[in-house]
Order: sequence, then C-alpha cells, then structure tokens
Amino acid sequence: MLAKLRTHKISSHIALIPMALTVLVAYLGAALWTFRTSFTASRTFASSNYIGAAQYIRLFDNERWLISLNNLAVYGALFILACMVLGFLLAAFIDQNVSGEGFLRTVFLYPYAMSFIATGLVWQWMLAPGSGIEGAVRQFGFPHFSFDWIIDQDMVIYTIVIAAVWQASGLVMAMMLAGLRGVDPEIYKAARLDGIPAWRVYLQIVLPMLGPTIATVFLLLCTAVVKLYDAVVAMTGGGPGIASEVPAKFIMDHLFLRSNIGLASAGAVTLLIPVLALLAPYAYARSRRKRA
Repeated sequence: MLAKLRTHKISSHIALIPMALTVLVAYLGAALWTFRTSFTASRTFASSNYIGAAQYIRLFDNERWLISLNNLAVYGALFILACMVLGFLLAAFIDQNVSGEGFLRTVFLYPYAMSFIATGLVWQWMLAPGSGIEGAVRQFGFPHFSFDWIIDQDMVIYTIVIAAVWQASGLVMAMMLAGLRGVDPEIYKAARLDGIPAWRVYLQIVLPMLGPTIATVFLLLCTAVVKLYDAVVAMTGGGPGIASEVPAKFIMDHLFLRSNIGLASAGAVTLLIPVLALLAPYAYARSRRKRA
C-alpha cells in the first residue's frame, strides 16, 4: 500500500513537469530576458550594448507614455469600481432565488465569453456618431441628440470603460454569487427578526465575510487593467490622436512598428512592477492562511 502511494506521488510530480518548465522558461525566462534587454540599446534586434537606465529616462520623458499612464489610471479606477459594484449588485439580485436564475446567470456571464476584439467592434458601432445609440435615439424623435464620446478626446477613454465593464461585470457577478452562496442563511433570518435593513446586512455583515472573494476579484481586475490592449485597438486604435493610448499599445507599437525593443522592454518592466506589488502581499496572505 505504501509503495502504491509513493508511486502515485511520483507520478503526480512527473505530470507537473511540463507546467513547471513552461513557468520557468516561458514566463520567468521571458521576464528576465525583458528586464535585461531594458538596459540595452536594442533596436530591431537584441543588443548587448548596455546603457544603464537610459531607456527608462527616455520612457518617462515620452509624452505618449505619460498620457498612456494617465489613461490607464482613469480607466483602472473606473473599471474596477464599476465592475465590483455592478457585479455585486447582480449577484445579490440573483441570490434572492429569482425565477429563471440559470438563464440570468448565462445572460450576464455571456459577454465575458466574447473576445475583447469582438466586444470592441460591437461597441465601436454602437457608439459611432450618426448610428448605433445616437442614431436609435434620433429615430425615436430626438433629432438633436448627440453621443459622440468615441471621437471626443476628453471622453473617449470613458467609452472603453463602458465596453470593458459590460464584458467583465458578469465574471465578477459569478464570483460574488459563489461567495454569497457560502454565507449561512441563518444570518439573513436573524437580521430580519432583529429588523435590520437588508442594505445594512450586506454592508456590515455580508461584505466583510466576502473579504477573500473580493480580494481575488480585485486582483483579477487589476491584472485585466494592466493588460488592456485589444479593446483599445478595436474601438479607437488609440485615437483620436493619442487620446486613448494605453501602455500595452505603446509597448506593442514600439516593439513591432517602431523597432525599439529596448524602449518597449523598459515599458513592459514598468508595467510588471505594480502587478508584482499586488501579487506579493496576496500570495503572502494566502500562505499565512494555509499555515494557520
């Protein structure tokens, strides 16, 4: 029996070898190569000509990069807040044992199954001046109605927020609903007997109990913010001008279109730092909970 258990354990470790190699070579190896390249004068091809932090200085002297960081900050704050609020409200609604729950879960989660390119193209059409939402409202008898955010330099980033929230809030709903289903129903019964309003029960009792779920959702949304690229390409192409430029698009453009591997690598490393800053305490907290 002991020999069988040992053999099973060895087989399990062998099965993990491909994944371990993928993590070490494709992820960790690529990250280290990018970090090294960011300190070189690499252009079209990688170079061993080290120039110190010159690429990072050039990066933060670049107006396009600074605009992209500002756009990402605005997008990230609104996207995370809207997704978490809307996702929780949808989850709380479905958790009331409404009829057609399975259908509603499917409807709310379906947008997340679409690629961001498809989502971006759909919303580009819906927000295009003269058609989509603007055209539909005008046909309903409001000929002077205007909704041209997608071509407005000051408002274009908010159109990307709208599309992204529409797609991602369903995932947040599903995760929040799973957390709500883990709350003891007796808590709701006791609160009703005490005459406590439902909103206070959710705000002061249920939400603190959903702490691990909320932390996981927050981390996933933050990662999605940093990776924002395809929605911008599909909806606006970074325009009008560079009004909707984001760091991932800046990096891809300099990597493939401007043949500046060094500057692109510096941008990639800069984006990696906040991700690691979020992952490190989260991983530490999880390890502490497992040991406790």
